Amino acid sequence: MDTNKTIYIIRHGETEYNKLGIIQGSGIDSDLNETGFWQARQFFRAYHHIPFSKIYTSNLKRTHQTIQPFLEKGILHEELAELNEINWGIFEGQEITPECHREYLKVVNEWKDGLLHKRIEGGESPQELWERQTIALQKIMSRPEEEHVLIAMHGRAMKSFLCLLSGVSQTNMEDFRHNNLCLYLVEYTPESGYKVTLENATDHLRV
Repeated sequence: MDTNKTIYIIRHGETEYNKLGIIQGSGIDSDLNETGFWQARQFFRAYHHIPFSKIYTSNLKRTHQTIQPFLEKGILHEELAELNEINWGIFEGQEITPECHREYLKVVNEWKDGLLHKRIEGGESPQELWERQTIALQKIMSRPEEEHVLIAMHGRAMKSFLCLLSGVSQTNMEDFRHNNLCLYLVEYTPESGYKVTLENATDHLRV
């Protein structure tokens, strides 16, 4: 692409699953809770002036609810299933027990070691996540007329997507911290490619 693009990437607002420590991946289509809707309003209050050409979300409703105030302004919206959260397999909908946490850490450490084909039983590997996110990025970047875009997505998916944009291996996913309704800002120019200029920003959530 030979034109500049500014990409705002946010994680969805808080859900009861987040609050209660229950695992939710692509197979859990949960709603925002009261805090999550408040976070959405706070983000809109801080960024409603940005001239977004398009908003992209996963096809899970927690991302839709997060950007609903922008949709009420009439901003164009497109769902991309390729932006869905990773599938956590047999852990989805389960509380994070000590046994579950040990298995999670085991798999994450395998990913750090480059074993990106590993997955939770019944779930999705980082390799598979990367492949579909590459498709999403190609779609988003194929539209040069969209100079400012907002992408609402999910925690693990965001870590992987930021690796993709930064041109680094998914072994570096843990370098990208995230909170509910945090913001990453990425600037793209044909000369320099993608550059992350703001990381895990949550100033908009201060009371």
